[in-house]
This record gives sequence, structure tokens and C-alpha cells, in this order.
Amino acid sequence: MTTTADSAVIYGTRDVLISLCNSVTRVLSVATQGTVRYSAMVQRIGKTCLKPDIGCFVLFNGGFSGLVIINFSAAAAMEIYQSYLLSMGMSKSDLAPAYTSDEVANVMGELVNQMVGDFTSAIQRELQTRITQNQPKMLVLNQQVVLSVDANLDQPEARRVTFYTAKNNIFYLELAIDRTQFIKLHDFEPQEAPDPDALMTLAAGAPAIAQPPAAGTDADTDALLKSLGM
Repeated sequence: MTTTADSAVIYGTRDVLISLCNSVTRVLSVATQGTVRYSAMVQRIGKTCLKPDIGCFVLFNGGFSGLVIINFSAAAAMEIYQSYLLSMGMSKSDLAPAYTSDEVANVMGELVNQMVGDFTSAIQRELQTRITQNQPKMLVLNQQVVLSVDANLDQPEARRVTFYTAKNNIFYLELAIDRTQFIKLHDFEPQEAPDPDALMTLAAGAPAIAQPPAAGTDADTDALLKSLGM
């Protein structure tokens, strides 16, 4: 957030990225009952990529368009998956033993869906605009394969942020958005943020499985996956 000579408050890529990072830490900290934090340093990158061990991407559009990618290491994914389900009362013996399990991918996809949902809600409150997301796509990449995801942005800006779990396992968030700025015309009171504990309690009552999108609502993403040979 910057201020120009005429005192107009301007929100740009940095502010959008901070909002997204705060949503990731907020949702995962509540889900895992542990501290998730992100680095104070951010990288400018030329393109976004899905990388091993578990990569997830979400496209969004509306007031502005963009792409969110989160690349989890196997250790980070298993820690988050286990902590989340154990906090919901599941027995450790009932958990999947490896990050390549479909159950791990489904649970991680549901958590990413909650993170981006929290982010889109924050954008509506903070910037008074609306963006909508598609269903997260999870890919278990057990080989050293890098896949580029083209979000068809006109003036893309891409950033990468390093995150740390409670056990210091690492995962990476990448954001690509169209270059944009929001200028505050007059002061306003942002809407009250929803209680994340209440949201997680509600989520705990439902299966932690990512629901398939309705037919015809995810054509762009399916076409993208098909173009990547998946």
C-alpha cells in the first residue's frame, strides 16, 4: 500500500500478495492447530510452475485475474494432512501412509480451496471488488517434472513466497496476476472478517474431500490440464 503526492492511497500487487499470504497462514494455522508463517522476503519470478512433490493451482477472475500455485514438499504435505485430520479426532492408524495417496491430495485440495476462499473474501472486504475462483487442481508429482501454467494474463506480475510449517517443513506459494492498482477514492470501513475457528468447526463436520465441479464450470482448467498431457 502506497500514498501518492495527492494523498491517494494505492493498493497494488504487494498488498494483494500480503492478503493471500495472510489467508494461507490463517487457514492452515487453524486447521493444523500449529503456527504456519511466511518469509519476510519475496521473490520476483518470470513464470509460475508446478513442482514436486504435490503441486496445486487455482485460477481466479473478476475484478482482476490471476493464478495461485502452491508447491508442497512431501514432508510439508504429510505434516499438514496429519495435523488437520488428527485435530478433527481421527486416529493416526486411519491416516494414509504416503503423500502419493489420493486421500492426501483430496485433503490438501480442500485446504487450498479454503485458503483461496478466505483470500477472495478478504479481497471483497478490503478492495471492494469481487473475484471468483475455480476448483483447485492437485497433481502428485513424484518425479522431477516442472510444468508451466499459462493464465493468459495481459501484463503478468509473478511472485514466490516461502512458507514454514510448525515443524519447519517448507512449501512455496506462487502468485501471478495482471498488473493492477486500486486507488482509494474515500475512506470506508471494511466488512468484518468471518471467524476462522467457526469456519473450521463447520468444515470439520463435513468430509475433507474436494468435491468435483459441476459439469461445464471448469472447462478452461480441464482444457489446460489436457494441453499439459494430463
